[in-house]
Amino acid sequence: MNRLKHIAFIMDGNGRWGIKKRRGRNYGHLKGVEVVQNIVKASISFKIPIITFFVFSTENWKRPKTEINFLFKLINSYFEKEIHDVMKNRIKINFLGKLSNIPKKTKETIKKTIQITKKNKNILVNLAINYGSKSEIIDSFKKIKKNKSKISKTSIENNLYTSNLPDPDILIRTGGKKRLSNFMLWQLAYTELYFLDKLWPEFNKKDLSKIISKYKKIKRNFGGI
Repeated sequence: MNRLKHIAFIMDGNGRWGIKKRRGRNYGHLKGVEVVQNIVKASISFKIPIITFFVFSTENWKRPKTEINFLFKLINSYFEKEIHDVMKNRIKINFLGKLSNIPKKTKETIKKTIQITKKNKNILVNLAINYGSKSEIIDSFKKIKKNKSKISKTSIENNLYTSNLPDPDILIRTGGKKRLSNFMLWQLAYTELYFLDKLWPEFNKKDLSKIISKYKKIKRNFGGI
């Protein structure tokens, strides 16, 4: 049986779900946060040690400014209101991405949350914000060059944002699209990929459970054909 160490999520479909409900894209993002909260708790119950959410990509800056501002305000308000629940469930928060360009208040919120939760050990939740995998790989090479180190698979991995973390065993993408969208391109080399037509606000614990069950039954070859 395959042991699960890390699940990553591309949470696609929030905006489309909000429009589908005739409440607007921002309403979809609001509902999407509730689903994140539920999936974190479900992952704890399934004893998954690490999960990663693709929250905001480097390409998302092309979205309307009103939507971008709402997303960052949503991050701020969530951790201001729910930090007690985060601590109660012993959730450790980690950040993947570049803090540059992120609004000052959100930077402060992220740094504060990481500091407050650093000793929690129930589950590690990575939030990929202002994240782009190609930039991450370039940054890794820059660090290697700066340190005058030898380029190798190990040195590249040690300088990624995910250094010291196991690669995802499973990637789940909702929303019907079958692409990686510049997310963890290096780390997903041998990951099992699951693409769902469901929009992210429709995703639930039962869906996660089904995917985990499927994963545990497959034979992983890690490069074999």
